[in-house]
Amino acid sequence: MLYLIAQELDFPGILNLIRYISFRAGAATATALLIGLLLGPWFISYLRVRQGKGQPIRADGPQTHLAKRGTPTMGGLLILISVSVSTLLWMDLSNPYVWACLLVTAGFGLIGFLDDYDKIRKSHHAGIPGKVRLALEFVIAGVATWIMIEVGHSNLHLPFIKEPVLDLGYFYIIFGAFVIVAFGNAVNLTDGLDGLATMPVVIACLAFLLITYLVGNFRFAEYLGIPHLRGVGDLTVLLLAIVGASLAFLWFNAPPAAVFMGDTGSLALGGALGAVAVATHHEFVLAVIGGLFVVEALSVVVQVAVYKRTGKRVFLMAPIHHHFEHKGWSEPTIVIRFWIISFVLALAGLSTLKLR
Repeated sequence: MLYLIAQELDFPGILNLIRYISFRAGAATATALLIGLLLGPWFISYLRVRQGKGQPIRADGPQTHLAKRGTPTMGGLLILISVSVSTLLWMDLSNPYVWACLLVTAGFGLIGFLDDYDKIRKSHHAGIPGKVRLALEFVIAGVATWIMIEVGHSNLHLPFIKEPVLDLGYFYIIFGAFVIVAFGNAVNLTDGLDGLATMPVVIACLAFLLITYLVGNFRFAEYLGIPHLRGVGDLTVLLLAIVGASLAFLWFNAPPAAVFMGDTGSLALGGALGAVAVATHHEFVLAVIGGLFVVEALSVVVQVAVYKRTGKRVFLMAPIHHHFEHKGWSEPTIVIRFWIISFVLALAGLSTLKLR
């Protein structure tokens, strides 16, 4: 919004700073962080009053989680409010890429909200039916992918290869939707310990911050042999807004957590990262940078598949962070070690930009 106002005035004086993506991205971080920190205490108190018993805790889970009973959920709403206000304030409102990614963020957040609401209403860890949830997610992700290929292209790119390997045409909508939905649910599965999902999301956003900037700049993209897409650079505003909002949430989510983000936040954050990866055509790089989320999701898939076939479990409990809890690792140990793994994977993913 401020960009269009400054543009109408021809960027006079200090408003010329708004012309630069780097300034608007930094301002989006500060805005989202400030909104989250100021709104957080009141918002958490409101959730605590409205929810009563808070998020339902599974009785068959780690026994240490029983102490978290009464902690309110839906804290992801705080992230969504901070991200939405900050992004709309500092983005270029004429940029279709940002609107497509905001559609996924808000749409997945709404689905997560309905799921969290159903859990609280029923006082049970099962929310809305999985098939219904997935169908809604695929519709939103499909529309967003369609918007992005209409203003960009439908070429499939692979790490370490400079040229596009295949033009998928409108089949790219199916591929892009799958990436977005898969990553949204992978982050959702990872969100099982205080701070476990939040910081890896921040790390992944910072990694993709560099990718979006490079993809949006013709000279850098040509030099590195990566796809150039005009307008994608503005996604740095969204990514840094997510970073600011996530850090503000982490302030209240640090152990012992005063609030959980719930499906409202985890689905929205995962969907946003998936959408940015599709927009930049770095879907396979996302699998490296967000490798922690991929492993968490695969641990569930493997556990269910093997158990249905043999009746035996591969892990003591899935997702895999619960396996380590049952092995005797403390919650802070798991969280910090997983953060370290996320940082290393982010560096590995960024290395693919040069190795082409």
